[in-house]
This record gives sequence, structure tokens and C-alpha cells, in this order.
Amino acid sequence: MIQGQCLCGAVQYQYHGEIENSILCYCSHCQQAQGSIAGWNSPVEQSKFELITGREQLKEYFHTPNKARVFCQNCASPLYSYRKDLPDVIRLRLGTVTEGEVPAPKEEFFLEHKPNFIELR
Repeated sequence: MIQGQCLCGAVQYQYHGEIENSILCYCSHCQQAQGSIAGWNSPVEQSKFELITGREQLKEYFHTPNKARVFCQNCASPLYSYRKDLPDVIRLRLGTVTEGEVPAPKEEFFLEHKPNFIELR
């Protein structure tokens, strides 16, 4: 089982499954939304994701009409995103995981935006 939370701890979750794959996305949207060089996430089954606390702290931002980025309105930690056309899948932001195994990234996307000092092992 995976456990995680936002920076302030107001939003806590459990994922009742395993993280099978992690992805680094270098698109400009992920870089801006994460405030970092990449978004580190994993597609997971929505039905296995459980909010423990903080549902009232969640805010959604639709950068496109189809994709919502979900974050804590108190500390602004990005927690996951989802697409309206894929209701069974969320993309969990792996920097929020506090317990459980998270595999090293095996895939990278939007390499044209990847900083040239980054090398994936």
C-alpha cells in the first residue's frame, strides 16, 4: 500500500495497489505546474485511490477543458491530475508519497524540453 500527503498534511491519501511505473514528463505544462524540471507521476487506478483527510482542501485547475490538476488549496502541493475522457485513471504526483515503494522512472516524455544536464540512469 502507498501512503502520501500534501506539504502541510491537510490532505492525506492511500493507494491500495502498487506503483508499477513512474514517468518523468518534461513538457512545459508539467514544469510550470510542478515548479520544477519535470513532473514525476504514475498512472494509477482511480478506484484504488482513497482520500483519508482533506477533501475540502482540494482545488481543481483545468488548464485544458479535459484535464484537471488537483492540489491542496492550503499549501498548493500538486497531488494528482485526471482527464475527463479517462475517468478510471488518475496521475498520482509521486513527490507526495510518504510510505511505500515507488520505482525509478523508466519513461521520459517531451525530451525536447528536458534540461541538458539531466541524465536518466
